[in-house]
Amino acid sequence: MDNLTLVRNKILPLEKLFPFLNIWRFKDQKIVFTNGCFDLLHLGHIDYLAKAADLGQKLIVGLNSDNSTSSLKGPTRPITDQISRAHLLASLLFVDAVVLFDESTPYELIKAIKPDVLVKGADYTIDKIIGSDVVLANGGEVKTIEYIAGYSTSAIEQKIRTS
Repeated sequence: MDNLTLVRNKILPLEKLFPFLNIWRFKDQKIVFTNGCFDLLHLGHIDYLAKAADLGQKLIVGLNSDNSTSSLKGPTRPITDQISRAHLLASLLFVDAVVLFDESTPYELIKAIKPDVLVKGADYTIDKIIGSDVVLANGGEVKTIEYIAGYSTSAIEQKIRTS
């Protein structure tokens, strides 16, 4: 199988993710979930996702759709469309699956996946992390990861607009 097909095969609608979840669970592989817009992938994203992946054996990324990103970030976002963002994330060796969601939060996605570990940035407290109630009720863990200072899509966007 060629590399582009391998990347595309990691981008899944939720219903096609379930067989993989069953196999991973059968193999006792810890499933980690995180989510975000991941617009203009940068070093901060890579650092965050690599550290999230290190918390288990399989990393699933919930990716905000274009509509969801725009409603969260404003009318100028996303800069990069959801197909491009999904492919960039899926091309990372430590990302096992990318699932797009159109809602403003990944709550329903988290309820369906029931990850062993839910990860968000350290700018969140665990009690404010969407889906933490679901994960904790199922015996899972909720973790936060510090961001690398100076790396953000908003800062990159601002730099581009003022150049």
